[in-house]
Amino acid sequence: MKKATFGLDENIASLCTYAGIFITGIIFLLFEKDNKTVRFHALQSIIWFGFLAVLGIAVGLVLGLISWIPLIGGLIAWVVNSALGLIGTASWLFLMYKAYQGAEFRIPVIGDAVYNAVNS
Repeated sequence: MKKATFGLDENIASLCTYAGIFITGIIFLLFEKDNKTVRFHALQSIIWFGFLAVLGIAVGLVLGLISWIPLIGGLIAWVVNSALGLIGTASWLFLMYKAYQGAEFRIPVIGDAVYNAVNS
């Protein structure tokens, strides 16, 4: 098994890039200089969870306005918030699982760009 940052096995380091959402992605991207697999997962983590954070803020602002609609506004806000939370949690667990397996799962749209950025 290839070694990576902090003496960790490659699959453990890759898993760790997702464990703390984009914060551990930033840490591993800064400290990992040689292992392209770990760098791939770190950059993908930063972009994906950064995107979800920005989306969450934007959706929160819109839902703040919608929630004032009588009867249905609160329900719409709850459903959308719950769906966004489910997407974030499911993708977090899935990406950690795939990284631990040693798979280089590429998130649609951003995965190829991340791969090219790391391997150029």
